[in-house]
Amino acid sequence: MVPGLQDRQYYHYDRGEKAERQVIVHAWERSPVLIVMAGARACAIPLHHVAETMRPLPIEPVAGTPGFVRGVSVIRGAPTPVVDLKVLLEDGENSATYGRFVTIKLGERRVAIGVDGVVGLTNLDSAQLGDLPPILRDVAADLIEAIGTRDAQLLVVLRAARIVPDEVWTTLAAAEATR
Repeated sequence: MVPGLQDRQYYHYDRGEKAERQVIVHAWERSPVLIVMAGARACAIPLHHVAETMRPLPIEPVAGTPGFVRGVSVIRGAPTPVVDLKVLLEDGENSATYGRFVTIKLGERRVAIGVDGVVGLTNLDSAQLGDLPPILRDVAADLIEAIGTRDAQLLVVLRAARIVPDEVWTTLAAAEATR
């Protein structure tokens, strides 16, 4: 048992069996996630993919990159690509400014994700995490292909990230407030 984590009980209605059954989610089946904001959307990034969060650094544009790549920033002495999360989600113009950078671990490399803000950390159980819509759900197929062609590891991390709908966010916030 991990200190501070408690098992949770949920009731699940199975339509196939027309019966309600109790489901216990053990504390060790919970995953820490970093909640970030991109426009009006809250997004959950599995914490094991996150290297750090920081104030945004200067960005140098790079010619010939897809629209979601804002440019390159020097982070900890290494040139690091900066991806605009809001552009990926909304297929719009690159943001002029970001509230934070979230650096993502891709093996030995890093990619900075530009976000409007970092809300904080929370734990989601595996059932909750699996029920949330994937962050790339509404992203155009050509953007997903462009990501995969240029960086398959980044695509894996983005596929692991989830959008946190308003009703789930409200429930999470209420649960955190009672602790």
